[in-house]
Amino acid sequence: MLPSTSSAARRRHRSFVHRLPFAILLLVGFIFTLNGNDVTSFVASAADVKPKQGVITLTSKNFDSSLRDGKVWLIEFYAPWCGHCTRFASTYEVIANQLHAKQNQSTVKRQVNVAKIDGAAERALASRFSVHGFPTFVLIDGWTVREYEGTRSHEGLVKFAMENYEETEPVPFLFGPFGPMGQLKSLLMRSGTWAIGMYEHLTVGRGMKPLVAMAVLCVGGLVLGLVSIVVVGLLCLPKAKQD
Repeated sequence: MLPSTSSAARRRHRSFVHRLPFAILLLVGFIFTLNGNDVTSFVASAADVKPKQGVITLTSKNFDSSLRDGKVWLIEFYAPWCGHCTRFASTYEVIANQLHAKQNQSTVKRQVNVAKIDGAAERALASRFSVHGFPTFVLIDGWTVREYEGTRSHEGLVKFAMENYEETEPVPFLFGPFGPMGQLKSLLMRSGTWAIGMYEHLTVGRGMKPLVAMAVLCVGGLVLGLVSIVVVGLLCLPKAKQD
């Protein structure tokens, strides 16, 4: 006896209902695959929509990646032992909360992030920005960098970040932190820091004599330089034309 049309339709309906959640999951997974994201990154990005609170701490590890967000950055270079920095910390926190709150206002088109960098610890970044004293405030808008030269006050910094920044001449790109000279200074500072750390490791950790440790570093640097020259030379060799 053949099943009735209504019972067959009910079975198809139940089968469709049971498969619907699975189909929805597949569709969601496919969408995230196309976007190159997973559920975790989606939740994380949703959390990023929340307004920032307080001053953002930047280091050499997150500096370049943080500045890719397309916003303007007001950054303070400070030192823990600097009395001026310590006394201004609470005011700078108020400035950060005020400027971050403006990012949620539709009438404000200029969005500014407020951050700080420990210039005593992050010497490569401090050298890259030619920081000679603390605190030093810089405003970064893309590759344009301006150094604040006004009075260190709440009103002065907020106006500098939001309104009066164009009155300050930007740092020339060639000698700026994103130009070749700034990158070179940063590279030299990182190399020097690495060499000092390696010297301390050889003398303290390995028990080498200072002269022996210096000789090892010199030989290692010479070998590394020669290898770099050979690699660059091989990459730049002209290729023979094929007939």
